[in-house]
This record gives sequence, C-alpha cells and structure tokens, in this order.
Amino acid sequence: MSLFGRPHYTSDATQFIEQLKASRPQLDAEQRQGRALLWDQQIDREFQRQADAASVPQKPYVYQTEPDQR
Repeated sequence: MSLFGRPHYTSDATQFIEQLKASRPQLDAEQRQGRALLWDQQIDREFQRQADAASVPQKPYVYQTEPDQR
C-alpha cells in the first residue's frame, strides 16, 4: 500500500446518478429525445434574417425614464 494512496471515492451525486441509470436504463434515450425537441432543430435562415432586420435597437439605459417634454 502506498503512503499517498487514497481509497476510491465517489460523491453522493455520482452514486445517485449511477443508481438512477441502473434502475431506469431507458433514461439516456429519454434525455436524447427531450433534447431533440428543443435543441436539435434546423434553423430557418431566412426567418432569422427577417427577425434580425425587424428588431429595434435597445436604448443604453433601459430603466431610465424619459424627461417630460412639456
């Protein structure tokens, strides 16, 4: 045994995830399916161009009120 050897350690979070994946083997497939709903999408470049052209520039101080122009 080495003087500097440490026993194998796994955190509580890692143990929980390993137990969860062991009890639910379909979990990885469900995660990939959920990711595909929101993130793995094709981008419509023309719509993106139109949205960028229609955007209004934001003022530097958003929460500053305009002075009364009376």
